[in-house]
Amino acid sequence: MTRLTGRALRLTVHIGEDDIWHHKPLYTEIVHRAHAAGLAGASVFKGIEGFGATSRIHTARLLSLSEDLPVAVVVVDTEERIREFLPQLDELVTEGLVTLDDCEVIRYVGRDKESGKTDAKGKNSL
Repeated sequence: MTRLTGRALRLTVHIGEDDIWHHKPLYTEIVHRAHAAGLAGASVFKGIEGFGATSRIHTARLLSLSEDLPVAVVVVDTEERIREFLPQLDELVTEGLVTLDDCEVIRYVGRDKESGKTDAKGKNSL
């Protein structure tokens, strides 16, 4: 895998935690496809409250009847690689919001698979 630094694109997919793709969570499918596409990384963040195009508020507060909390899937990679991935989202995301933002990667470091630590320079071959 190549090292990612400098200019990049951040893809954010805003969906609901109850959104499903073939009997499994949609966010899981997005992450697995991003991984299969060789993208630099993906993270899923669960919100505690929010609303979208339907204007229905979803909240985690007690005594609330709402479920389907907001979820954001965030992927960062080069613009070219992110844009190549977008057609897959056209197939997957039927409701929600997909955004792209320019960003700058300052540090992208993984762990050594064997030791679980970064190397002496705080970096490892990615």
